[in-house]
Amino acid sequence: MFLCTNRNKRSLTLDIRNPKGQEIFKKLVQWSDVLVENFRPDVMDKLGLGYEQLKPLNPALIYLNISGFGSSGPYSRRPGFDQIGQGMSGLMSVTGDKSSGPMRVGIAIGDLLAGLFGANAVLLALIARQHTREGQRISTSILESLIGVLSWSAGIYFETGKDPVPSGNHHPLRSPYGMFEARDGYINIAAGDEHMWQRLAKALGLEKLMEEERFKTIAKRVENRQALTEILNSRLREKTQKEWVDSLNEKGIPTGPIYKLSQVFEDPQVHHLEMLAKITHPTMGEIKMTGLPIKLEKNRGSIRLAPPLLGQHTEEALIQIGYSTEEIEALRKEKIC
Repeated sequence: MFLCTNRNKRSLTLDIRNPKGQEIFKKLVQWSDVLVENFRPDVMDKLGLGYEQLKPLNPALIYLNISGFGSSGPYSRRPGFDQIGQGMSGLMSVTGDKSSGPMRVGIAIGDLLAGLFGANAVLLALIARQHTREGQRISTSILESLIGVLSWSAGIYFETGKDPVPSGNHHPLRSPYGMFEARDGYINIAAGDEHMWQRLAKALGLEKLMEEERFKTIAKRVENRQALTEILNSRLREKTQKEWVDSLNEKGIPTGPIYKLSQVFEDPQVHHLEMLAKITHPTMGEIKMTGLPIKLEKNRGSIRLAPPLLGQHTEEALIQIGYSTEEIEALRKEKIC
């Protein structure tokens, strides 16, 4: 968990409950553009390190708090964890299928989305600061971030007043649009409109389905999804995953394999996009990790630093803000850093 989330970072240890540690922290703030913390909303204020207390030291500081449930309100002091947020946001209620009951997403999607929304907010604040020369306080949370991506699930509820039900591996508003069975594995097919549906039926040699009343419109295909899926699977099982992925894509029908992780990182497109990275770790040797998912033409990113050891860069960082090696050694003896 630590390795996959802490590359390109430096690690400094600091006891911010100790007044000397707080003094160091405040000096770091004076050097900083952005401070990110994910304590419960009142923790930093009690330490004397909240936004209003740090703002006089650095009026340009952008201060981001990421919490479980927001910086204020009746749940703000509750501890926040991804799965709790997935449940409270309604996400679990639309994930899975009717037989499975509510289902969590397979990764800590709430934690990740809160970080992404927080990063977006920081970028907006940096742009605003170019005009105002002032920083600001930002907050987001796991709960807000998950509700923020409910998209059509929330739309269905707003429009109908009814709770949307989980649709498993199929799109709730389109059909055929979901997971199907090839001879040797699963594939996703996304025939999202009438033209794609017609192309798919012809490509599978099932043109007669286009004339059947129960499959004539998207709404009817959604209503009769199970019957349509069984018919399509019967045909799709005649060829391999790769054969269908290649042939259907050639006909303009969006189709893709459903990979295991071992297959993901063998795929030629994944390699072309440099989404498998290798870096040398100070104690573990060469390690693999995911690559950078965005590419800037003029400012191309790179993985420069391996995930750090605890406190690996403490001395380096403190020297950068003006401490001598003798002062750092004294602080270490007092267990401040």
